[in-house]
Amino acid sequence: MHVDFWHQKWQKNEIGFHLPEVNPLLVKYLHILKLTQGASVFLPLCGKTLDISWLMTQGYRVVGAELSVVAIEGLFKHLGLTPTIKPVGELVHYSAANIDIYVGDIFKLTTEILGHVDAVYDRAALVALPADMRQDYSAHLTALTQAATQLLICFEYDQALQAGPPFSVDAEEVRQHYQTAYELNLIASIPVAGGLKGKCPAAEHVWHLTPLN
Repeated sequence: MHVDFWHQKWQKNEIGFHLPEVNPLLVKYLHILKLTQGASVFLPLCGKTLDISWLMTQGYRVVGAELSVVAIEGLFKHLGLTPTIKPVGELVHYSAANIDIYVGDIFKLTTEILGHVDAVYDRAALVALPADMRQDYSAHLTALTQAATQLLICFEYDQALQAGPPFSVDAEEVRQHYQTAYELNLIASIPVAGGLKGKCPAAEHVWHLTPLN
């Protein structure tokens, strides 16, 4: 991963990607995953998103992976929780009631460490990675979660008009990454109000990925 880029973003508090509210698309479409109370939801590259606290208030267990310890310290401070912290493999495990976060390189996270998860919510991972990393990431995520059902949110826009991240990931690319393991359902496409970063027209696509087996 381009670790220095993201560490600098968090150190400098350049986190325009961090929404000041719960993602309304999560609130509107989470029910499609048909999760039961107590189900575990995995958030790859989770940062300190407010989506985590919302999921916990809805009765779900949150499991996350994040590169930046700065982000996770901020997350637990916001949650008002004091985590238990211990090394696990090449990662550091932050845990408290109904939340487990693994800090470090997500490619070092294994199924054995992660354990079973019931669903994946990817709002900020696939679109955060450059094109040369997205295939490795999607393959790793599928194997890591044993193709757990997924709510995936992507941006689509003219990449020539605006550099990422977030990067543009169109429908064809989503199919390239996930069609061998999932049935893909595009459930919503929403124009980004004012354009991406106010610079170019863009849309957010909400995908429901259902495992084939």
